[in-house]
Amino acid sequence: MRVTRRLFLVCSVIPLVSCVNPRVQENMAQAMTELGNEMVAMRQDLGDLQNTLDSLRQVVAKQDTIIGRLTTLAGIPR
Repeated sequence: MRVTRRLFLVCSVIPLVSCVNPRVQENMAQAMTELGNEMVAMRQDLGDLQNTLDSLRQVVAKQDTIIGRLTTLAGIPR
């Protein structure tokens, strides 16, 4: 008799405990969506920064070449 009573209690309590508030689930889903959107934006910003850095490196390399040529033409040792 005790075994069936315990089994009945366990079977009746498990569905009540497993129920989750739908509002909480909705808030968590919204937070995860916003997190994903922010991560995508950060990746795009990082890509833009990398492109800017590459462009600046090209400018510096070109200016270094020009300065080297000018010093050679002027006869100034490096």
